[in-house]
Amino acid sequence: MTDQTPDRYVSFCGIDCDRKADRLIAMLAAHMAESQSRWVGYFEQKLAEKARMGNDNLHFVGSQVNSLAAFFEELGDDAAEELLYDLEQTCC
Repeated sequence: MTDQTPDRYVSFCGIDCDRKADRLIAMLAAHMAESQSRWVGYFEQKLAEKARMGNDNLHFVGSQVNSLAAFFEELGDDAAEELLYDLEQTCC
């Protein structure tokens, strides 16, 4: 018997959760680089924690749904809000 770790997102096959989460994180990074929002420092800290713990982007999004929603709403980024909503409903 081989020791294979199952993919914890196997139930998400075909809906491309990882790619969507990666896209949302890219949107977050772009906004963080341009914004003076109080959320920037918060997300810098949380992304550093994510890196230390070795969590993936989908886990991060699922853990930060409310904060991400507030940040994207503050910025008026409807596309990011829609993507976040889709991720929350289908992947988290």
